[in-house]
Amino acid sequence: MSTTHADYRLSQLDELEAESIHIFREVAAEFEKPVLMFSGGKDSITMMRLAEKAFYPAKIPFPVLQVDTGFDFPEVLATRDNWVKRLGVRLIVASVEEAIANKVVVDDGKTSRNRLQIGTLLHAIEEEGFTAAFGGGRRDEEKARAKERVYSHRDDFGQWDPKNQRPELWSLYNGRIHGGEHMRIFPLSNWTELDIWHYIGREQIEIPSIYFAHQRRVFLRDRMLLSESEHNPLRPGETVEERQVRFRTVGDLTLTGCVESSAATIDEIIEEIAIAKVTERGATRGDDRFSEAAMEDRKREGYF
Repeated sequence: MSTTHADYRLSQLDELEAESIHIFREVAAEFEKPVLMFSGGKDSITMMRLAEKAFYPAKIPFPVLQVDTGFDFPEVLATRDNWVKRLGVRLIVASVEEAIANKVVVDDGKTSRNRLQIGTLLHAIEEEGFTAAFGGGRRDEEKARAKERVYSHRDDFGQWDPKNQRPELWSLYNGRIHGGEHMRIFPLSNWTELDIWHYIGREQIEIPSIYFAHQRRVFLRDRMLLSESEHNPLRPGETVEERQVRFRTVGDLTLTGCVESSAATIDEIIEEIAIAKVTERGATRGDDRFSEAAMEDRKREGYF
């Protein structure tokens, strides 16, 4: 006589999804005014999908915030708008251009727009009174990210002290804050780039087209292929050529490089990422190459 029983074991993706959904629900219950930071990139889109699941059939109970450098890829902004419209969430755009015009941040002609996002973001958080901000950071991205907990305390200046983090035993999170302070929350902390792509494939998530192989006019700078753009004037010795490329991460187009690739489907991207030996930030983010501690320095100042 044969017996049957249900297998209640979760797959790796199901475990990651359940953990992230738990974090979203905990924050929504614990904090007075959370916000989801949404760039339109693959990680923030994955967060949007998880938040959608966490509160379904109700709408996501907090707004989304994009810090717009003014140098964002049009394809990314278009995807952002599609998600916002479909889910009916409130979109807040914190513009670096406006922050410069209003003297919230100072454009000295040398500091990148990516770094000017810090002051712009902190101003938006203070102005709106947000007490928690979801970010798409993952521990596998960069060594400074690996130091950070799921709940990342920020003081009343928006600063992070890696030596003063709270324990998170048994997935218990301490969200106590004083006036003027806030928490950064990272639901994707335990995910990897490969996990993100497997989840995007499984959930059939809409992402910007530039993540897939396409023809683009690019030039080589600091061992990175950057996009031809009016915001990216060529330096002496640099030449533009057309290549088949794709982006592993998206951000300020003046600092975000692409990689040569023929991966035109999610399965092909997964095959490519599975053998990659450099993280997406290390391979294609110019702002992480300024120093060994570039990311940690920015995070201490209030970066994502």
